[in-house]
Order: sequence, then structure tokens, then C-alpha cells
Amino acid sequence: MPAPQGHEKLLTVIDLPQPTGADLWPPEDARREARLHKPLRAVVGAVELILAALAVWGAFACWKAGVVPVVITYGETTLESQRYFGGPLAGAIGLGVLAAILVVDAIRQFLLAVRAKGRKPKD
Repeated sequence: MPAPQGHEKLLTVIDLPQPTGADLWPPEDARREARLHKPLRAVVGAVELILAALAVWGAFACWKAGVVPVVITYGETTLESQRYFGGPLAGAIGLGVLAAILVVDAIRQFLLAVRAKGRKPKD
């Protein structure tokens, strides 16, 4: 297959002078950088674990409210079934997901409270 003969021409690029110097960057802030290592994070992690436990308790309560046994007796015949209500079941699933997210964040908070130390400056 022969190569195409016509080529597309690019528009010429205008070469403008680029700004240089210290005016490009904002002045450095006099405040200290935020530290990741804060022992108070352990308290936040403990509170999150308590909230996660409450969310799991609520999830079980919602699930129990969402599944209702139904027993119908007609003569000597007994029919047993379960009726499911979507709202409480969805609430139980949502509370379970919330509990999982809280546990993951509590682990992160504990690790930042214990392990994240500032880097030593290079000589």
C-alpha cells in the first residue's frame, strides 16, 4: 500500500516568553506542616469501633424485624413460611456496610496514632 502523499500541516506555534522567577510560586507558609502522628487518633479509632459495634447491633435488629414468620393452620394442616420486608433488610445491609467502613477507618486511625512518625531531615 503506497504511503499517503498529502500531509497535514500543523499551525505554527507562537513562541511566547515564559515567566520565570520567584513570583511564580506562592511564599512558603510560616506554619508547621500538619503531623500525621497524633496520639488523639487512637481515641477517634476507639470511638469508631464503638460506633461500628452499635451499627452491627442495629443491623441484627433490623434483620430480625425484616423477616417475619407466618403460620397458617387450616384443619390439621399447618403451613409455615416467612415474609420478608425490604425496608428493614436494606437498613440491615446498610448498617453492615457502615460498620465495615468504620472498622477500616478505625484501623487506619490506630496505625496513624502509633506508627506515622515524621521523617528525619537529610544532612
